[in-house]
Amino acid sequence: MLYKHILKPILFMFDPEAVHDFFTSCGQWIGRHAVTRKFLGIVYGYHGSDISKTVDGITYRTPFLLSAGFDYNGQLTRTLEHIGLGGEEVGSVTARPCAGNPAPRLTRLPKSKSLLVNKGLKNEGVDAIIKRLKQARTISIKENQPPFIVGISIARTNDEQSVPIEAGIADYLYSFKRLNEENVGDYYTVNISCPNSFGGEAFATPELLTRLLTALKSIPCTKPIYIKMPINVLWERFEALLKIIDAHGLQGVVIGNLNKDYDSLDVPSEAPAVFKGGLSGKPCTHLSTDLIYKTREVYGKRFTIIGVGGVMSPETMQEKFDAGADLVQVITGLIFEGPGLIKNLGKAYAQNRSN
Repeated sequence: MLYKHILKPILFMFDPEAVHDFFTSCGQWIGRHAVTRKFLGIVYGYHGSDISKTVDGITYRTPFLLSAGFDYNGQLTRTLEHIGLGGEEVGSVTARPCAGNPAPRLTRLPKSKSLLVNKGLKNEGVDAIIKRLKQARTISIKENQPPFIVGISIARTNDEQSVPIEAGIADYLYSFKRLNEENVGDYYTVNISCPNSFGGEAFATPELLTRLLTALKSIPCTKPIYIKMPINVLWERFEALLKIIDAHGLQGVVIGNLNKDYDSLDVPSEAPAVFKGGLSGKPCTHLSTDLIYKTREVYGKRFTIIGVGGVMSPETMQEKFDAGADLVQVITGLIFEGPGLIKNLGKAYAQNRSN
């Protein structure tokens, strides 16, 4: 109530990226001090019955994760565990530091419960993020409680240098190799579907995805590997990608990335006339949920499925699980509903599981 009726109206008066940077700075400060972490946990933490879940050998204290795209530099791992999340996906990280696309990189579309995201993979580069994450390894809040899980999303650097296919593959490989060498990250997501970068979604084709995954298999890895999937494709194309992922023995998929169809907005006039970024939040809800359902229906338990896109309430969270998701990720829902959303998701999940 405090966030939605007092803080949000004030925050929405300011540039969204400036607000994001402000909250990141505040979150870092909170994470440095035991007292502030404990206070955050008392106010926003989930304190109900055990809802931990083990997926691919990793136990999550709750089945809710922060999606990639928020903590892209891995600055909030000491803080996010105290608001009821079981983990987060850092990134997407790239081989080289990336300044991102020209501003504005974030635009609120409040009538449509969406954000127009055009960050262009802004991040400090994999080596800087590895150093930060190694320094900030988190400790469980309570004894015998699963640790906070940190997945890492890997993408191709958003610059002209990485556009040629071989250079793009080498870019992915550098990040993947460095993360495995340093044993940083509990799982890895290969982001092949970012719509906001040089060269577009080149590796979201069966031929090039095959080349990329074949190259990645040359790097020893003991962690689960997932693929971040596009959602603006026909099922035939989507299934063709799943067949490649299956053939290469990867553990699963994240469904899915941003929505590129501006006509799917409740109020299309909120978006610019020319494509400039993808839509998060509500416009992703049904596209991602339908693809989760079809993937589970066709492949059974073969794939781990992490559902993301439009989780704005306990109802939309449950839709993802009912469709077949093993875990769900949130991001835009936190911006529109506030950090109390995760506690509400936990309560609803616990109640649904007990029924």
